[in-house]
Amino acid sequence: MKLGNLSKYLTNSRGYCNNVHMKKKYGAIVIGGGHNGLVSAGYLQRAGVDVCVFERRPIVGGAAVTEEIIPGFKFSRASYVLSLLRPQIINDLDLKRYGLKVYKRDPSSYTPLRSSVWKNGKPRSLTLGRDMTLNVQQIGQFSEKDVQAFKEYEQLMERLVKALDVLIDLPPSDVVEILAMPTIWGKVRRIASNPRMRQAVYDFMKLGTDMLALYEFLTRPSSQILKRWFNSEPLIATLATDSVIGFMATPDMPGTGYVLLHHLMGELDGVRGAWGYPEGGMGAVTKALADSAMAVGADIFTSKKVQQIKVDSRGFASGVILEDGIEINADIVLSNATPKVTFLDLISPEALPEDFLCDVRSIDYTSPVTKINVAVNKLPNFIADPCTEPGHPLPLHQCTIHLNCENSNAIFEAYQYALEGKLCQRPLIEMVIPSSVDPTLAPPGCHVCLLFTQYTPYTLSNGKTWDEETKEEYANIVFDNIEEYAPGFKASVVGKEVLTPPDLESIFGLTGGNIFHGAMPLHQLFLSRPTPARINKGGNEFKSRSNVCGSPYTPIPHLLLCGSGAHPGGGVMGAPGQIAASAGLRILKKDKFFKVWYEMI
Repeated sequence: MKLGNLSKYLTNSRGYCNNVHMKKKYGAIVIGGGHNGLVSAGYLQRAGVDVCVFERRPIVGGAAVTEEIIPGFKFSRASYVLSLLRPQIINDLDLKRYGLKVYKRDPSSYTPLRSSVWKNGKPRSLTLGRDMTLNVQQIGQFSEKDVQAFKEYEQLMERLVKALDVLIDLPPSDVVEILAMPTIWGKVRRIASNPRMRQAVYDFMKLGTDMLALYEFLTRPSSQILKRWFNSEPLIATLATDSVIGFMATPDMPGTGYVLLHHLMGELDGVRGAWGYPEGGMGAVTKALADSAMAVGADIFTSKKVQQIKVDSRGFASGVILEDGIEINADIVLSNATPKVTFLDLISPEALPEDFLCDVRSIDYTSPVTKINVAVNKLPNFIADPCTEPGHPLPLHQCTIHLNCENSNAIFEAYQYALEGKLCQRPLIEMVIPSSVDPTLAPPGCHVCLLFTQYTPYTLSNGKTWDEETKEEYANIVFDNIEEYAPGFKASVVGKEVLTPPDLESIFGLTGGNIFHGAMPLHQLFLSRPTPARINKGGNEFKSRSNVCGSPYTPIPHLLLCGSGAHPGGGVMGAPGQIAASAGLRILKKDKFFKVWYEMI
């Protein structure tokens, strides 16, 4: 089925369709129509490259899709909130012109406390947002000391994130090239000639003594950092959740400090750190990306699964073979699939170096996430802050609502259950209700509640499996927990979908159910994402990029990794797709130059 323009948002019953004929040869083939693949397609097509995207599902979007799982209710089925998408991508690909509209959230975080911990007039909830006056009032309920500390903490985080910003768009392969230069002066010249490297060096030098704080975030557990800053447990636990989202780790583990920073790197309409809901759900983001790419000539096919990446006699990627046996050739191939799928499933092992295969096999895809999509016939009403008018959303309803965050110890306990393959009775729950600001998602008076829960194991103990009975059992555990905070929630449920780690893997192609295409501890970031960067022995790296193996480049020339398994990692960010598109253009321009030069001689 061929992808084309639609006037409606994507649903599970409708894809894109037009009558453009599939060509036998393209300048670039993109495997996977997730957001990063569509970003690559949009940039390459605008640069004059003839691009084709193959998506195995009936709709594009990858994990950023809107689907009508329950009649009348449109769910952001996997990813559910937007912030990290790079501002330059929104501008370069003119996404607002193609329908992207985002409702910014403020406040952004709401943590109600169970009534069992209300004592002697103590606070019932914690709400945080961009309004520092509100933050001061809210945090002051718990600790006057934490008020001033939070102001200083926020200022520090803004400086650190700003310094890291340029690294998001910096290809690790650029750094590998600099490291490969044999002399110090050669390295200096390389840095001086690369605008992104110059900016990175400048921004890091501007940090001054904040460099020590950055080093701390990159190396220490988030719990140690947060407990040094703050005294209040609800505040610590709420902030700590961002350090473990999608990560099979507790805040007590090294690497969680960086994950905390990663979730603060976003920006909406010039507001750094802001998060929002795209009108029409997350599928509206990928719909805008697809429409933008197709408007300039890209071909996007759905229900077309790639069975194999073709490698020619030179060892170069030369196209793909589809599941139906059709072969399509291309000058370059970009894979939006996970590294495991790309290198272990789509390529013959004989085409890859054994040490690289060993590295790929060792990538950690452990996932703690089960997503539950719920349709309700009334707005959840929290007893900590009850609705003043029945059914009328309060500011808290647009927030990420953190449940079971009275104490950070609860996070550790939930993690321990998952390690043992058991269902935790008090999982970490993040609830969002995008229909509180976006009326297009549910019938009048009704809402969609998206529950991001962890920790849940991929493999259950005692011979249990994630069958429908076990999913129902886990959903009841989660709903019972919500009921403690918002009585009547269970009775309001009119339908649900439970997506366990195996479901996320089978439906969306997320290996291990990992939402980031691979966990994001320090040893799987930057020069080590997806595998440790290498400079192959022999040859001249600067005549042939094939000797430089660092994201987005792979050991197979003309094959690039453009998904979240590449630098800078997960989230609906688009940076991996943009970086891969830029690298693809470099390859194609170099090939064109050598072809012209060869013909001249």
